[in-house]
Amino acid sequence: MTTSHALMQLQALHDNLLRYEECAISASALSEQTRASGALLDSLPPRYGEVLLALLDRLEASTLAAEESCTFNQQELHDNLYGWVEKAREQLESQPQPL
Repeated sequence: MTTSHALMQLQALHDNLLRYEECAISASALSEQTRASGALLDSLPPRYGEVLLALLDRLEASTLAAEESCTFNQQELHDNLYGWVEKAREQLESQPQPL
């Protein structure tokens, strides 16, 4: 897997976070699509995947309690997800590129 493919999946995650906040996709759809981002998760140290999956689990659990409603009162969780995206981007961009 290439870093460019991982960066494309990272951008898709960012775009899906925006779509989730606009209520265009559900938390479960966001989680499912993110968990299928194999190139992204494989390109990062294992800890990144652990943290991301924990954040997605928290997001899904919180929306299950709200019965599919949009939950904009979860700003801290959203901020953590966006923070993860930025740290992952920095990590990917700092990796040496194959020749």
